Amino acid sequence: MAATSGRGFTLIELMVALGIAALLAGMATPMAVKMYATMQYRDAIRNMTGAATTARYQAINTGKAHDLLVAPDAHRYAVQLAESRFDPERAAEIPDALSIAMEVSQSLVTERGVGVIRFYPDGTSTGGSITLTRASGDGQRIRVDWLLGRVTHEPPESS
Repeated sequence: MAATSGRGFTLIELMVALGIAALLAGMATPMAVKMYATMQYRDAIRNMTGAATTARYQAINTGKAHDLLVAPDAHRYAVQLAESRFDPERAAEIPDALSIAMEVSQSLVTERGVGVIRFYPDGTSTGGSITLTRASGDGQRIRVDWLLGRVTHEPPESS
């Protein structure tokens, strides 16, 4: 009788391999969720900073004042011509996982719950700041200088 050689895996080997794969998948899922949340947070900072910079450049290039409008409760923001009514349908979204706080000139707030930072054609602005904070307490403050209209971001505890 001829001996047969085993060319495959035993049931034990397959179970060990599947157990290792399940363990790796169990560890990878929380890391992927955390990485996605971090990506959303960084994207929101980048987009909000970009929106403020865009409003400044549009004001300078068109010769007409432009506003960065932020509705913290609705988690939305938009860049529009000054004195335009905020349209939440056309506004960009901020992830719900982030909390939003604003410090702006109260003289420009005409709609309830919408903060305004206005940029003028000469490059100046009304100034203000927008703070985006994660549930963990980490956050960034986007500052707009009133004299130069310069847009920067920093940790919220900086003054």
